[in-house]
Amino acid sequence: MSQNWTAEIRTNEGKGASRRLRREGKVPAIIYGADKDAVSVTFSANFVKHALENVDNFNSVLTVDVQGGQTESCVVKDIQRHPATNEVAHIDLQRASDKGMITKRVPLNFVGKAVAPGVKMGGMMTFLQPTVEIRCLAKDLPTAITVDVSNMEAGDSMRLSELTLPAGVIITALTHGNSDYDQAVVNISKPKRK
Repeated sequence: MSQNWTAEIRTNEGKGASRRLRREGKVPAIIYGADKDAVSVTFSANFVKHALENVDNFNSVLTVDVQGGQTESCVVKDIQRHPATNEVAHIDLQRASDKGMITKRVPLNFVGKAVAPGVKMGGMMTFLQPTVEIRCLAKDLPTAITVDVSNMEAGDSMRLSELTLPAGVIITALTHGNSDYDQAVVNISKPKRK
């Protein structure tokens, strides 16, 4: 999934300049990575607010058209928000090339809870990890990883190594070569006896 964002080059840097931009209804941002110089840009605050309502944009390759600069393919790496208003204060965008791997946290989308035999028997399903850190090429970046829990019995747990991943996607915790990193993502407790 790709979305087009329009940015303007930012010439003034620093806290004071960033405050002025925010008062003018703009969000300061930086585009970095891919062995190129970082570029300071701004986005319309109203556009950013509406664009981030779609959670898929956090894990999608964005096409950023920098007016007065180049068009960049990027992923959202970090968002800073104002502590009181929760308004977006700054965005870090990492360039996404087809040559280099990117590391991102993506959500786990659990499906099939209602039909899981362990839940039907009275067991409680607990979701232990809502997200997982992955590495992949930008073109392979999933917006979420679907986890089918419909066959889980009471007492079962599902680990990172048991997840079905899209092609080209690697879970970073599993690259350490140690089974201690293969953590459970979901489990079902055994029903309590009365």
